[in-house]
Amino acid sequence: MFRIRRLHDTALPINRRVVAQIQDIIREQFSDVADYKIRQIPEKLDNPMKFDFRSVLFVCDDRHGRVKGFAQFSADPTLGFGFLDLIALPESNKGGGLGAALYERVREECLSLGLDWLLFESLTDLPEYNPDPAELKINRARLRFYERGGARPVLGTLAERPRRANADNAYFLMADDLDEDKPLSAEFAREAMRAILRRKYRRRMPAREIDEVVASFQDDPVRLRPYRYIKERPPATPRRVPYDLRIDLCVADRHDMHHITDHGYAELPVRVASILDELNTTDLFERIPRHHFSDKHILAVHDVHFVNYFREVAMTIDPDRTIFPDVFPIRRNVGLPRKRASHLGYYCIDVYSPINRNAYLAARDAVDAALTAARAIETGSDIAYALVRPPGHHAGRDSFGGYCYFNSTAIAAHHLSGFGRVAILDLDYHHGNGQQEIFYKRDDVLTVSIHGDPAVEYPYFSGYKEETGEGAGLGFNLNLPLKRGIGGDVYAKALAQALKRIRAFKPDILVIALGLDTAQNDPSGSWQLVADDFNANGRAIGALELPTLVVQEGGYDCAVLGRNALAFLSGLWAAYHGKK
Repeated sequence: MFRIRRLHDTALPINRRVVAQIQDIIREQFSDVADYKIRQIPEKLDNPMKFDFRSVLFVCDDRHGRVKGFAQFSADPTLGFGFLDLIALPESNKGGGLGAALYERVREECLSLGLDWLLFESLTDLPEYNPDPAELKINRARLRFYERGGARPVLGTLAERPRRANADNAYFLMADDLDEDKPLSAEFAREAMRAILRRKYRRRMPAREIDEVVASFQDDPVRLRPYRYIKERPPATPRRVPYDLRIDLCVADRHDMHHITDHGYAELPVRVASILDELNTTDLFERIPRHHFSDKHILAVHDVHFVNYFREVAMTIDPDRTIFPDVFPIRRNVGLPRKRASHLGYYCIDVYSPINRNAYLAARDAVDAALTAARAIETGSDIAYALVRPPGHHAGRDSFGGYCYFNSTAIAAHHLSGFGRVAILDLDYHHGNGQQEIFYKRDDVLTVSIHGDPAVEYPYFSGYKEETGEGAGLGFNLNLPLKRGIGGDVYAKALAQALKRIRAFKPDILVIALGLDTAQNDPSGSWQLVADDFNANGRAIGALELPTLVVQEGGYDCAVLGRNALAFLSGLWAAYHGKK
């Protein structure tokens, strides 16, 4: 299996390995590319404002970061064109359709950026410039490939003649109108050609020669060669969200086994279904299968005695029986509990969270889904969403409560902390006490929570602004408690404060604990956020342009749950990818 994805930067280890492979491929296959340009590739990704064009890398790789091909692309939004610098595949991967897929992805990027043309240079198929029959054959095959994609050579200019900068080769300027069937104006072509030559040959091509080539664009409109290798213009490709731009979606697909029917229990299976129904109306999401992970990931975050107790006691309870805690010992006066259901209050923080066999199994699946989505981020995805239940952010190191058993958000964040600095932003109406406790003494994971004032809201005993961390973690926990009844305007100010702190932390990865119980009329909250607010909040977060894992937490008004989830995620996606 392969995927095509865009490399935004080299922050993640997998991206650094991919860029190194791309540099090796260029050195092996393109002797005319200056080595300083190859060395500049990482900097073009990490510091694009330094260069004249906005440089983009599309890589075809697998989840292990093995490169099967790539396309290097630059955009000039001011002039309105994209430039294909290189498209290349290792010899072992040629002929399998990967090149066509990469070219089509570049075209999709041009369309998404609102560009008018895709331009690039390609060696000519003119016999006078190709005395070697083997080279001529290769160049003809390459031009056949580009014609199938929609590009044709520009005729009647000096562009295709050998230049002092590269006297051994002659290049066509290729033009792809992106299925618009429009003329190429001489004025536009001259400006674009000047920009291309200055950027590509500034160290080797005299300014006078650049002027001569630009001035040779006299035909208006500029002439494009008729299709030579195919019979007719290729059909337009239907517009869809490219696969690499989609949000990876992992669902805890067995969540509905956990169904507590006691009156007043709001954490119901319909929550996931109502969100999925809305997400399925778009092509913004790419469903990925849930994988199973070992208990070591859970034990890295939760106490082994708690984990063993929960598993062993839950699996002894009759499948049709649910037990609510009713005795809560003061722990300093007792030892560890016996592994009996009657002792479950030892690890529980409230009377709302029952234990049964399916609660354990569903919580375990939720962890797997969150880790699957985290693995997608680890291996290069931009945004991944773990749609899980039961939620997890109230589960501490050795406690459960608030419908939460294992802290899926914290488990995923800890895993990702092995690949860079992680910031957790908890957006649930209730304080993310679990993440706070788990990371309170750490400085490699920043925890930020916007929530209802714990003086009057669950979980009551944590979430105060004075709680800022301890030891090495001092200053790495930020609580932003807000009053009851607020609207989107007040919330937006708190979010801006949270994002300011996150920017100062300079994380490599962002993890969001997405609670949708901040919505107007949610039965567990008091705030007044509506879909437009969720969209605006998503956009504000997406503007960070950080690889982002979203883990579902609360939200219990199923009439608007899906609408608000989609509003938030589409706003996050749009801002991350620079969409309006």
